[in-house]
Amino acid sequence: MQPIPPTATILNVKIHALTNAQTLALIEQFIAGGQPRQLCTVNPEFVVTAQKDVAFRDIINGADLAMPDGIGLLKAARFLKTTPLPERVPGSDLVVRLAELSHQKGYRIYFLGAWEGVAEKAIERLRARYPKLNVAGCYAGSPALEENEAIIERILPTQPDILLVAYGAPKQDKWIARNLERLQIPVCIGVGGSFDFLAGTAKRAPKWMQNLHLEWLHRLIMQPWRWRRIWNAVVYFSWLVLRSRVGGLEIGN
Repeated sequence: MQPIPPTATILNVKIHALTNAQTLALIEQFIAGGQPRQLCTVNPEFVVTAQKDVAFRDIINGADLAMPDGIGLLKAARFLKTTPLPERVPGSDLVVRLAELSHQKGYRIYFLGAWEGVAEKAIERLRARYPKLNVAGCYAGSPALEENEAIIERILPTQPDILLVAYGAPKQDKWIARNLERLQIPVCIGVGGSFDFLAGTAKRAPKWMQNLHLEWLHRLIMQPWRWRRIWNAVVYFSWLVLRSRVGGLEIGN
């Protein structure tokens, strides 16, 4: 049995010291176990948001797996001398690996979120690579409370093994936490903009920029209106980490 790895603590947020291979092994273990589990794909922006959003911080810290989706987290863990984080576990790459697992082993995946038609396009592209991808269903919907019941009733009969929720953080993670026990789905993961990347409606940084840890610069060039989010994820996060190391940090309540 694959053990749950230890966590690094960065600005009072816990992130599991996972590799991509460990993540997949644990997901298969969770599916076999059948109990509902919540997984979070944590990046520096999550950590910044969690400084003031206590409910979001509690969800991450209580998640069955909090995966390190961001090179800034690996660097911060080293700088803060907490548990080392061995590698990034990017949400978009994880969705592709889960599609491959579904193709190989028949796991049923439900795609929830993104704009109308985006999940369908992502599924079409994934099926071109993995023709036996087992799709339980897909629906755009909304994380709004007034839609909650209708979405639950839509998902329950499909009995997926994996639920991918693409509403963006913290909405997707709060939606999962709110509905986890009712859904009784073994693996529920918030995947942010992964459907858009897979569908081609948004472009990831080229590999060379990813290797140089410049994905933030690519996002700034391609989506300059997101400058504030990029500032938080890169500059403000780095400043908070430095302040934490030098003199401690009081977390807002």
